[in-house]
Amino acid sequence: MNYYRVTGLLLCYFMLSNINAQQILVPEWSKGVLWYQIFPERFCNGDVTNDPQLADIKCSWPHNDTAAWEISPWTSDWYAMQPWEKENGQDIWYQLQRRRYGGDIQGIINKLDYIQALGVGAIYLNPLFMAPSLHKYDGAMYHHIEPTFGPDPEGDKAIIAAENPIDPSTWQWTSADKLALELIQECHKRNIKIIFDGVFNHLGRNSFAFVDVVKNQQNSIYKDWFTIKSWEDKTKGTTFQYEGWFGVPDLPEIREDSNGIVEGPKQYIFNCTQRWMAPDGVVANGIDGWRLDVAFCVDHDFWKSWRLHVKSINKDAYLTAEVVDKPEVVKPYLYGDEFDAVMNYAFAVIATEFFVNQQSQISVSAFDSLLNELRTIYGYDMSLVMQNLFDSHDTQRFTSFLNNPDVARFRTWGDYFNKTKATNKVYATNKPDALAYQKQQLMALFQYTYPGAPMLYYGDEVGMWGANDPDCRKPMIWSDLQYEDEVYNWDGSKKTNPDKVFIEKELLAYYQSLGKLHQLPALQKGDFKPLLIDDVDNIYVYSRSYKGQKVVVILNNSKIKQNIEFVDKQNGSYKEYFTGQQISSEDGFITINCDGFSGKVLISND
Repeated sequence: MNYYRVTGLLLCYFMLSNINAQQILVPEWSKGVLWYQIFPERFCNGDVTNDPQLADIKCSWPHNDTAAWEISPWTSDWYAMQPWEKENGQDIWYQLQRRRYGGDIQGIINKLDYIQALGVGAIYLNPLFMAPSLHKYDGAMYHHIEPTFGPDPEGDKAIIAAENPIDPSTWQWTSADKLALELIQECHKRNIKIIFDGVFNHLGRNSFAFVDVVKNQQNSIYKDWFTIKSWEDKTKGTTFQYEGWFGVPDLPEIREDSNGIVEGPKQYIFNCTQRWMAPDGVVANGIDGWRLDVAFCVDHDFWKSWRLHVKSINKDAYLTAEVVDKPEVVKPYLYGDEFDAVMNYAFAVIATEFFVNQQSQISVSAFDSLLNELRTIYGYDMSLVMQNLFDSHDTQRFTSFLNNPDVARFRTWGDYFNKTKATNKVYATNKPDALAYQKQQLMALFQYTYPGAPMLYYGDEVGMWGANDPDCRKPMIWSDLQYEDEVYNWDGSKKTNPDKVFIEKELLAYYQSLGKLHQLPALQKGDFKPLLIDDVDNIYVYSRSYKGQKVVVILNNSKIKQNIEFVDKQNGSYKEYFTGQQISSEDGFITINCDGFSGKVLISND
C-alpha cells in the first residue's frame, strides 16, 4: 500500500471520527421506518414436514439428544410438561431449552400479509443460519440457512457436507437458502426491507471450524480461528481448553488481534456478507442490511473494515448493532464509520421510567430532558434511524413489565435482567390485566410518534406476555389456532385462575391503526417540539412537523380524564386521528379532553 493511500485512509478515519453526528449520512429508507422483530423458531410453523428431529438439537444446551423427545405442540400450556419431558426427571427450565416448536421460513412467508397490515416497513430476523439451538446464536456456519427452516433438511445436509466451507466457489444454494431468498423477494414485493442477524463474535461447538480443531488440534487448518488456551497432549498431561464467549463453552469465541477478527474468519465473514447481500451478484435479490449481535465484543477496527465492505456492495444497506450500555459508550460506534444505528435500549430505559415504574416514576420534565439529551448525543438524523424498542428476545415482554412495574429498573441492566426472570418469587407471570394493556397502548402511541424507527417485537401487538428469556420466546398467537389455557406455574403448581390465551383483538386493531398513522411523513422525518410539559397533571404534548404537515401528540399519563390546554402559535385547524373530531385553536390555544392513560393525535388540516 503506497504512502498516499495510507495518508488518505488516515485522513478519512480522522474526519469520520470527529464528524458531527448531524452530518452523518444514514440510509434514507431507514428514517422512521417501522420495524418488526421475528424469532423464527417461534413465529409460525408453515411446513410441518421439515420439523426438527432429535438429532438436530445435538450440541445444544442442555446436551441431551438421547432422552425421549418430540416437537412441542404449538398451542400447548407453556409451563406444562409434555409426557416425554416428564420422563427425564428434569425441571421446566431444562425442558424449555430442549423444546422445538417448528417455526420456519415458510411460516414467515405465509404471514407477510399480516405483517404488512401492521404497517411494517422492515423486518429484523433473529439468526437464520444453521445451528442446533432454538435461538441459533451458536452458528455452525454463516453461508447456509438452518436446514429445518427449509423444505428438505436431509437433502440440504448432503449438499453442505460436499462443500469446502471456506471456498465460496464450492458453495451451493440449499433448499433452505433458496426459500430464504424467496422470503427476501416476497418482502421486497411488499416494499418491506429485511435484515439478518450477524453473529460474528463467536461460533457454535458444532461449527465446521471448531469441530476440525477439536479433531485435529494443532494440525487443524482452523487452529488460528479461536483462542486456544491449551492443546490436548497426553504426554504433557494437558487438556484442550479454549476461550468461550463470557466463559460459555458452547460459544467458542472467534480470535482477534490488534486489528480485530483475524484473517481466516474475517475473510469467511466477508464472503458470507457478499453471499447474502448480493446472491449470485444481484444486489436487488439480497438482504437490506444487518443487525450485529454483541457488537461491543468485537474490536472497532473490524467493524470499520466490514462497513466499507458492506457499503461497497450496497451503499443503502442498514447496519444496526446490539450495544447495551450508556449512550456515551454507544456513541463511538455511531461516528459514521461503523454502524448506522443501534437497538435503542436507552430509549426503553427512559420510556419505562416514565410510563412503567410507579414507585420511582420520573416527572414529565425529567422525561423530556432525558429524551432531549439522547437526541443531542446521537444527533437528529441518526435519532431518526435508531431502533426504538420496549422489549426484545433478551428482555421480558413489556406488557409483563407493566404487570410488574417496580420489580426492577431497566437502567440497571444486570439487576433488571435477573429480577425479571420468572423464578423471582415476587414476579407475576400471569396474563396482564386490562389496565396493563391500556397503558401498553399509550406507550405504543408514544413509540410510533416519537422521532426514530419504532421496533415491534413479534406478538406484542396481540397481547403476548412473558418474563425474561426464555419466557419472552413463546410461540406466536394466531387467530386460526385454539390455545390451551395457561394452567401451570413454572414451579409445577396450578394457578387459581387459569389464563386464557387468545388474540387481544382491540389491541391488534390499535397497532394496525398506529401502523397507518405512522405512514405520515411528519412522523417518519419530522422535527420534534415539546408543546406542554405538565408535571402536576402528568401531561406531555409535542409536535412533529415536516414540509407543511404538522402532527400534535397528547399523552395523558395519569389515571384520570383531563381537560388539556396548550399553546398553538399557528392557530391551526386539526383532525383528531382516532375519532375524526375537528379541533381548532382559539386565541392561540387548543383545548381537548383526554381519558386517563390514553392519548390523542391531531393532524393539521392545512
